[in-house]
Amino acid sequence: MKALGFLCRNRPKWWSGCCSLMEKSHQYNFQSTLYSTEAVPELTTDLVNIMEKRLSAIEHRAACLQNFMNQPEASPAEYARANKELRKLTGSMDLINELRAKQKEIKGLNSLMDECSEDKDMRDMATEELSEATEEEKRLQKLLLESLLPKDEADERDCILEVRAGTGGEEASLFAMDVFKMYEKYSLKKGWKFEVVDVVESDLRGYKEASGAISGADVYGMLKFESGIHRVQRVPVTEKAGRVHTSAVSVAILPQADEVDVQLRNEDLRVDTYRSGGSGGQHANTTNSAVRIIHIPTGIMVSIQDERSQHMNKAKALKVICARLYEMERLRIHASRSKLRSEQIGSGDRSERIRTYNFPQGRVTDHRVGITHHSINDVMQGESLDVFINALLLQQEMEAIASFGAD
Repeated sequence: MKALGFLCRNRPKWWSGCCSLMEKSHQYNFQSTLYSTEAVPELTTDLVNIMEKRLSAIEHRAACLQNFMNQPEASPAEYARANKELRKLTGSMDLINELRAKQKEIKGLNSLMDECSEDKDMRDMATEELSEATEEEKRLQKLLLESLLPKDEADERDCILEVRAGTGGEEASLFAMDVFKMYEKYSLKKGWKFEVVDVVESDLRGYKEASGAISGADVYGMLKFESGIHRVQRVPVTEKAGRVHTSAVSVAILPQADEVDVQLRNEDLRVDTYRSGGSGGQHANTTNSAVRIIHIPTGIMVSIQDERSQHMNKAKALKVICARLYEMERLRIHASRSKLRSEQIGSGDRSERIRTYNFPQGRVTDHRVGITHHSINDVMQGESLDVFINALLLQQEMEAIASFGAD
């Protein structure tokens, strides 16, 4: 207990709020996994001062943990807990040590310039080295700032993609198919695994609704701002007079849930099986392979008939239900705390129009960041989606930096 008291007494006051940040930053590769650190604006003096206080607190905490682990009276459980926390700080401490060494070098170069004020060659050499060292200091500071910024705990998760046709009839269904395939192509381009969960086709073989499971590194963090209304303006195949119609589809990106995140009780589920429909074939309508699951407390209903096996359809349906329940809980907690997203990026709600695809003019516009890309074919092939995704992620980071001092 004495050792435990030592650990608690040496925690900075804000440490409990920072622990979750450190837990994320120890896995951070410090090369900015999503976009270049050069896009981050110059650090202000106030921001550097705030960050320095936090870095000092991390250094102090790491020293306390190291000192504690060297004490013989620490119990195995306390030692293991301290060692685990210290490992989480390793990534940050490596960068902090680099920064401190660079700051020491800068201090030495400044002293050298004062001492050699009359030696022009020496002063010029020191000035050049000082310029390089100062740039390296800024780079390390930016990387450390990124590691300290709050991150969505779900960013590293896989996700469930849901696309539904909205206003526009058959044209909306056809565009829903285009959008679903756009994300499939983008996923393959990124090296992610894309699995079709379920598709409900329209009369013209468009998609009334479709869902897929996307797996890979930081999938949800990359795609989370794709949720919302995607509007299309084009001449439908059903239009004989050549007039441009406006239709819409809704996209939802849900983080996949682990079993520990969502506890599904059998008594809360109603499972129905029925014969799947479709285009026919020897396996169609011969067994009750299609599955419909209703989560009674929330009324969430998921129907899957994509697989020939009832067990596989049930597993897919449960995965989607878990993702929806997990997202509902995340939104509830998010709403009860504070508004962390900006009005520009928006909440990702499906009722919000986020992007317009104008085929006659060959352009795609994201209304949240005001970016227009003039090669709509590249976007639909999944080649240029990063133009919008990276802009939205950068906007999120800028907001986090702006609120850093208030954390």
